[in-house]
Amino acid sequence: VQLQASGGGLVQAGGSLRVSCAISGRRRPYYVIGWFRQALGKKREGVSAITSSGEGQYYADSVKGRFTVSKDNAGNTVFLQMNNLKPEDTAIYFCAASVCTYELDYLAKFWWAEDDYDYWGQGTQVTVSS
Repeated sequence: VQLQASGGGLVQAGGSLRVSCAISGRRRPYYVIGWFRQALGKKREGVSAITSSGEGQYYADSVKGRFTVSKDNAGNTVFLQMNNLKPEDTAIYFCAASVCTYELDYLAKFWWAEDDYDYWGQGTQVTVSS
C-alpha cells in the first residue's frame, strides 16, 4: 500500500483546508486509514481515523466539531476537512493505513495507536497563521 498526503498549505486562523490521502497499490485491502500530525518539536499525535466501510470515524478531542474525515466511494482517497483552523493545528499531517481487521470497540479506544498502522505516507504541511 502506498499513501500520499496532499492539500496542505498556509491559511489564516478561522479558515478551512482539506487534505487528501491517495491510496494505491492495494494488494492487501486496508481496514483503517488514520490521520496523524506532528508539530515542530512535539510528538506525533492522532487526529482522526476512518474504517474502509466508513462505519467507524474517530477524532481527537482537540479537533472534534471542527474536522471531518471521509472517503470517496471507491475507497481510493480519504479526506480530512479542517474547519475553524487554529494556530495550534499547525503541523505536518500524515496518513497511515492498517491492513488488520480490528473490532470497532477496539478502534473506538485505540484508533490513535501508531503501532497498529502498517503503512505511512509522506506528510503535507499545514500552517495556520494567527
